[in-house]
Amino acid sequence: MAKRDHIVVGLDIGTTKICAIVAEVTEEGTVNVVGVGSSPSRGLRKGVVVNIESTVESIKKAVEEAELMAAVQINSVYTGIAGSHISGENSRGVVALKKQEVTRVDVQRAVDTARSVAVLPSDRRILHVLPREFMVDDQDGIREPLGMSGSRLEVDVHIITGAVTSAQNIIKSVNRAGLDVVDMVLQPLASSEAVLTPEERELGVAMVDLGGGTTDLAIFAEGSIRHTAVLPIGGQHLTTDLAIGLRTPQGEAERLKIRKGVALAELAKDDEMVEVPGVGDRPARTLCRKLVAEIIEPRVEEVFDLVRREIMRTGYEGILAAGVVITGGTSMLEGMLEAAERVLDLPVRRGVPNGVGGLRDIVSNPMYATGVGLILLARHHAGELELTGLRGGRRVGRALGRMRAWMLEFF
Repeated sequence: MAKRDHIVVGLDIGTTKICAIVAEVTEEGTVNVVGVGSSPSRGLRKGVVVNIESTVESIKKAVEEAELMAAVQINSVYTGIAGSHISGENSRGVVALKKQEVTRVDVQRAVDTARSVAVLPSDRRILHVLPREFMVDDQDGIREPLGMSGSRLEVDVHIITGAVTSAQNIIKSVNRAGLDVVDMVLQPLASSEAVLTPEERELGVAMVDLGGGTTDLAIFAEGSIRHTAVLPIGGQHLTTDLAIGLRTPQGEAERLKIRKGVALAELAKDDEMVEVPGVGDRPARTLCRKLVAEIIEPRVEEVFDLVRREIMRTGYEGILAAGVVITGGTSMLEGMLEAAERVLDLPVRRGVPNGVGGLRDIVSNPMYATGVGLILLARHHAGELELTGLRGGRRVGRALGRMRAWMLEFF
């Protein structure tokens, strides 16, 4: 195998699909997608692993497909995590400056202090500690404090935590598929990296990732993360509603949703008909497409109403000058933009992954937002990775150490 630029792999383990994206990262930091593989997900429910063996098989299929396309051997991946067990809280840390000037050590000490303030139950662990802003003495609103003079450094952070067992099951599934987990990233953070612009992050924006089992929310303002949430409802609920309402198998309901689904009944024409397969040996029926939309619309409204309530609960509804960006496979449903604008009362656009080259036309689809985001975040480690796996860089070593700690917990 010829030597190439550094290879990073994002593995999006979703409720309805598992996707592996392979990318080359050049010395200049450019990310070029060279392989994509996907497989139906059989072992997850609402973003959480419920059947390890089924999850392992789905991971293997997606990775093998990506390996064939990219002509590389995949040994390690960056993977996402979601589920209703995810929660976020804010914390502050304060340290005295020893040299009257802010150094990297001081920044790390302040972040570590903020981390230690959070009191967690024994079954939960910290996934991310994300600095929102710094204060040096009485000056606030600082994003990069390095080199500033002062006697006191304060940091405001957003801490994301998750259930130990849920993370362990994801890592265990990936390991049984023959892969190492370099790091685990909250899925809405990964999706945000792929679909949001710097201007939107600055003005204030809510990113809503409409997945199969969960709906992920991330709110940004003034260039930094403000709030994250994972809501236990997604596109699979639309499929189930159709299967029950139209009395058709789950698989047929999913295909019907993708091909003929409409989020708003008023957008469906009265004379447009669809064929609905029956259950077992029952014959197929021909029904009005508007009926399909009338089944989907209430659930779509429920999804966006939950998003609206979460935004209002946090008090950030007044800072979203850039509106809302929806992404994820379910966002492709016809009429989803109009439904979101109606419920949220904010301007809405559909977010398509960007920032990568290579096979860009393949991954320029909202369903690949998390996978693309994972490789964009992974490029920061690219200088410490080699083609066939890990070779012990410091940052990667810490990440792997954290993953091993998740696995060893309770064992």
